[in-house]
Amino acid sequence: MAGPAEGTYDADPVWARQLLDHLRPAGRDAGKVVAWLSGTVRASVSLRDAAGHLLAGEPVPVDEGLAADVVRGRIASAAWDGQGHHVRLVRVGLPDSAGVLAVSRTTPFDRSAADVVTHTAALLELLLRARESAATGYRLRQAAADLRLAILQLLMVEDPVSARRVAAGLWPGLLDTDTACVYVVEGRPEDRDRIAEECLTATREEALVVRCPAVDAHVIVVAPGESADEALRAVVDRRHDAYLGGSTRQRLACTAGAYGQAVSALAVARFRPEKAAVYAERTHPERLMDPAALTAWTVRLLRPLDELPCHVGGELLATTRLGLEFTAVNAAKVLGVSRNTVRARMTRAEGLIGADFSDLTARAAVHLALNAQICLPGQEEASAPAVTARFADLLAGPAVRAWAHDLLRRLDDDARDLRGTMRAWIAADGNAERAAQRLGVHAQTVREHVRGAEPVLERQLLAGGRDLYEVVLAHLATGDLRPPALGPEERGDQGAPVHG
Repeated sequence: MAGPAEGTYDADPVWARQLLDHLRPAGRDAGKVVAWLSGTVRASVSLRDAAGHLLAGEPVPVDEGLAADVVRGRIASAAWDGQGHHVRLVRVGLPDSAGVLAVSRTTPFDRSAADVVTHTAALLELLLRARESAATGYRLRQAAADLRLAILQLLMVEDPVSARRVAAGLWPGLLDTDTACVYVVEGRPEDRDRIAEECLTATREEALVVRCPAVDAHVIVVAPGESADEALRAVVDRRHDAYLGGSTRQRLACTAGAYGQAVSALAVARFRPEKAAVYAERTHPERLMDPAALTAWTVRLLRPLDELPCHVGGELLATTRLGLEFTAVNAAKVLGVSRNTVRARMTRAEGLIGADFSDLTARAAVHLALNAQICLPGQEEASAPAVTARFADLLAGPAVRAWAHDLLRRLDDDARDLRGTMRAWIAADGNAERAAQRLGVHAQTVREHVRGAEPVLERQLLAGGRDLYEVVLAHLATGDLRPPALGPEERGDQGAPVHG
């Protein structure tokens, strides 16, 4: 940048206005300030730290003894002439120490040029301190966000006691409750940080607000209080591209299941004008089954996991819940473990339960049991109930069958054979290529039909998880698919399960 003519700095205050412009949010850059100074006073300029490392500008030969005196504060500035160069050194306070602004030019410094250098040094000090304060603030916010994620991960593996201990240091009383609701707010990924801050403000920091480690567009909120629902709906209302899904109130130890409910409700929210939904707002098949039979079947199926040591069984249950809802990669991100750990735990749970998780109907059945387990009143339910029931018996009740027929009947109104495609796709365990071979169509046609069924059923299908499992249960209840055999009793296996 060309500067004003020599000796005109006092008469023309343009340089002062230009210097102040560097305080604007878009111009707070030490390198740009140094470049501006170089052009304004027609000089070579460098900004160095206490060790002599260049922070901005170009290398300028200086007397290292004088530079050291300036850094230590023995003198505030220094100037000398020699070998055709005129050099000025000015101390610049840095957040942890001090630096030196060195300015060298071929013409002597007049009073105005010296003023420009002095004022620039003061502005650089201000900018560098502000930048360090901003960096410190960012690090503190990041540390708090990491701590919130750690607390969520402890809740996800059914360890609310440890979660309370971690939270007590920074957020006393946050988890001093036995129950909570889990919400998922979805927006644009680039807006997530702002949405998270809005959620913190809306809940008055009385909820656990976490940026989802698995989905960039999601913010997870664990809300012990009763007012979070209305507050979070207000956050969503202010954004045309935001949605809210919420769970029913659950025990803190059931946070993983509540999270799955919130994600399921989020899929419904995308089809609603209010852009928000709560899991309890929709009829779910487990609510239509005989409670005693459902409890008996659930306890019997999951007993091999319940008989493990508490911390081992809790890890397997939590991992299986999330592993059935999401991919191994995303479940691993939520839990804070490796994907191989998730797969190993799923494989162990699969063997203990006696279910083939590659079979979509088996996955749906185990998911039903895990979801029903959340609603059991207490651990005393683990004793063997008097009622006995098989999985097929749960689906044979008139209420479940009526629900299933009503749900799948929606597909019949479409000119495309959505129902036939869905049946073949589920029978192929969600594999579009295998379903296409059975139907004699292209795999892309299968995917388009499944995608077309999503708004009709108000359920997210291609992503898998709770919504898909409900549709699978509906096909089983109507007889469109055969129920899987689960556990040694239903498989006719007289041997005891292996509790490795």
